[in-house]
Amino acid sequence: MRELFQKLTYGATTLLLLGVALAGIGPHATAQDDSAGSLYLPAVIRAAPTPTPTPTPSPTLPPTPTMTPTPTATPTMVEPTPVPGTPPATSIRRVNAPIFTGDIVFEQAAIFWFGQLSPTSNHTQVRVGYNSSTLWLYVASFDRRLWFDNSPAAASLTEWDAATILLDTGMAAGSAPSTTAYRFVAQLSGDADPDYRAAYRGDGQGWATQALSFAATPGWRGASLNDTTNDRGWVMTFEIPFSTLGLSGPPAAGSEWKLGVLVHDRDEQSGGANADTFWPESTRRDQPASWGTLRFGLPGYVAQTSPVTGQATIRRATQSDGTVPDADVGSTITNQCPGDDFHIWNEWANRNTGDAPDFNIQNQSDIADWPCFARYYVTFPLSSIPAGKRIVSATLTLHQYGNSGDAGQAEPSWIQVLTTNADWQEASVTWNNAPLAWENIGGTWVNPVQSMPQWPGIAWSWDVSYAVANAYASGQPVRLILYEADSAYHSGKYFVSSDTGDWNIEGRPRLDVTWSD
Repeated sequence: MRELFQKLTYGATTLLLLGVALAGIGPHATAQDDSAGSLYLPAVIRAAPTPTPTPTPSPTLPPTPTMTPTPTATPTMVEPTPVPGTPPATSIRRVNAPIFTGDIVFEQAAIFWFGQLSPTSNHTQVRVGYNSSTLWLYVASFDRRLWFDNSPAAASLTEWDAATILLDTGMAAGSAPSTTAYRFVAQLSGDADPDYRAAYRGDGQGWATQALSFAATPGWRGASLNDTTNDRGWVMTFEIPFSTLGLSGPPAAGSEWKLGVLVHDRDEQSGGANADTFWPESTRRDQPASWGTLRFGLPGYVAQTSPVTGQATIRRATQSDGTVPDADVGSTITNQCPGDDFHIWNEWANRNTGDAPDFNIQNQSDIADWPCFARYYVTFPLSSIPAGKRIVSATLTLHQYGNSGDAGQAEPSWIQVLTTNADWQEASVTWNNAPLAWENIGGTWVNPVQSMPQWPGIAWSWDVSYAVANAYASGQPVRLILYEADSAYHSGKYFVSSDTGDWNIEGRPRLDVTWSD
């Protein structure tokens, strides 16, 4: 993945996103970042093919309730068919990295996140992908104050805003870094100066400094670095050649390494660094066994070949029952892209809108707009599936009714589905307390709405057979998260939730499962 660095200067301008919405829910005018001053941000080169424009339906002939559009963008990942029969992640969080030809496609990279958002603590998103030569990680930290060292030294890089990538290419990781363990550190700075980078390799007891080749490109959004004005955050793009790790190319699809990510934070010039945040939550820098799992390739599921002997459709039957709880967190439909500094740093991440009749899924590369980001949680009980069955297939269906931006601004989104292994409560779940993802399992392209469709909306489907089979085998409900790794502005997509009125039961999130004996 190649990035350009831009320096932009702009005035106190408010940008408006006009949400495409329908009667009964209403349009929403939402403002993006309106801070003034100079800023640096990475200009993402999107390697995805240019989508073919979707014809705009005649106003007198809106899409019918059963319309299922064909996505206009095609994934460019190498593996259209995932490696079959992936064992589930059972003991620690896992990210399944997609493989790409050529440049990494930003919006199709795997994504995970960690950390609490507050005036003094950071929330971080990490995108991951790889190609024939390079492992690519994009770390984006929501951070109110941005500080770097004007006189950097390798030993103190992590005492300022910085990120550390921990890798162990041998899954038999122990309690100390062996020679298969690597540590890559990069501190935020005004440019990609190599003095702000350091690399280490394990020696069986600890870490030894080594001259290892890797790239780390910083970016940030705000008024200025090293001052006391409020900013929005910073990013660091790591590009680690497989040759640096002693390999001639990427590991075989299905291979697993150990991965840990540490984010270091400083909010004032004096006073020292804040506590580190890290993924997964068990991570200890010097204990590779505590790190998470990086798997090369998306997970696959081998469908049962026996005849289907049963099927079930699972969704909320009435608005008042408690089955199929769902909620979006972050930039919800009624609180999109707020610009008030106090609200976004103190209240935004702690709001609950679990009873909303609709939800938003949104992300982008410009970290200044993190108050526009939103992800969606939904849990389906599997008690209607008899014991002792084999899952043949499972499909999640959501109904879309709108998007942020008008038809000329919005672009297709690769909306990913992930799993989580923890319960949450619809009436109290928030951005800050929602459970982290356990692993990512795939995605679907979702097009912008070109005109207002008839209810229940436009149906989009995700194959969740792998997730349902694993949940069923463990005697648990299937707990799903939907999010995206988008780069474009106006990426939000609006869907109907379980809490919609009983007049629109067909639009509620639905899980269709088939099984065999």
